[in-house]
Amino acid sequence: MGALALPNDLSLVTIAGGAAAPWASLLQWPERGDAHVPLLARTRAERNLLGAKLDAAVTQADRAVLLLAQGAGCHAAAWWARLSPASYVSRVAGAILFQPMDAEADEAELSETFASPRIRLPFPSVVVGGGQGRGELLPQIRALAENWGSRVVVERDSPAQTAFRRTRRVIARFTAGVVERDVDAAARLLGQQRTAARLRLLGG
Repeated sequence: MGALALPNDLSLVTIAGGAAAPWASLLQWPERGDAHVPLLARTRAERNLLGAKLDAAVTQADRAVLLLAQGAGCHAAAWWARLSPASYVSRVAGAILFQPMDAEADEAELSETFASPRIRLPFPSVVVGGGQGRGELLPQIRALAENWGSRVVVERDSPAQTAFRRTRRVIARFTAGVVERDVDAAARLLGQQRTAARLRLLGG
């Protein structure tokens, strides 16, 4: 199956550790986006540096941002989104969060490392988890998605190829919706700016 078309109207910012990025195999997208933030957060200093790198990646993007995160990177993305200034976070149009839990993940440690207010993420997001052999993680994955206000895509019982196709279709619809939402927001902003300019002219 060919690559899922990249959303040209969005800048991709990827957050991942050393493992192969799941979007490379599932979507055939590049392992690294327009900007890539390596996942390193073993100490407070490393976590602060991670946050600063995410700040820079998002604020320096020349288009609205689509975040792609993997594993603990999903928790890092949620932590950053909940604690960063609204002016930074408003540049993120959406996020796709792959496999936020695995059998080796320490849920308590992740929660402590990336502690943040329990509020919904301030942008649309989808959690892609589960899959063959991950059925035992479904409750944790669904709980994380609910915590983040994310839609969850978990394929447990379907044959592998069917699950693969369904997941790709959901991601395609999600990215298309994120692009449409961002275009609508830009149009509204432009309309507000034009109205303000006309009012200034009338007032002058």
